[in-house]
Amino acid sequence: MGALSITGIKPGSTSLKLTAGKITKTVPITVLSRNLLSYGPAEGNGLTATVNTDGSLHVTGAATRQWAGIRWTFPCPVHGAVTLSRHTSIDGLTVSVKCLDAKGGQLGAQINTGNAGTIPAGTVSLRFEILANEATPTEKNGDLRIQLESGTTAHEWMRPDNTSLRGG
Repeated sequence: MGALSITGIKPGSTSLKLTAGKITKTVPITVLSRNLLSYGPAEGNGLTATVNTDGSLHVTGAATRQWAGIRWTFPCPVHGAVTLSRHTSIDGLTVSVKCLDAKGGQLGAQINTGNAGTIPAGTVSLRFEILANEATPTEKNGDLRIQLESGTTAHEWMRPDNTSLRGG
């Protein structure tokens, strides 16, 4: 039996018209973002994040200390090879994704920007973090376009499907 693979250019709803002989069937299709992250408004440890109209994050404030910041935890959408890319950055902030088991414990190494990583079997949820990496954190005011996607190649940034997840 053959397989059919459809790749959409931008997220949204559409349909696919299939014809075999005299039979025609229209199938609804939902195109999802390649960006697997989920995030939304967040406030904590001196940093505040809001979502811009294009789906990017606007981060302001000064973290209370080094390695403090904001985070979002959401169900793991895939397992296997992934790439975390940062299409814009803010000096003094670092981003990463941690893989969590059913009890919230970390599995494997965290996934950092610029490197392919692996989401191991047994991962139930992911934790996306934006943390201050300065010894004495300074005031921030900028936009971040971060993308987590399947595979080992980083593509052009795309708005995630979920930008309403509350973080802290």
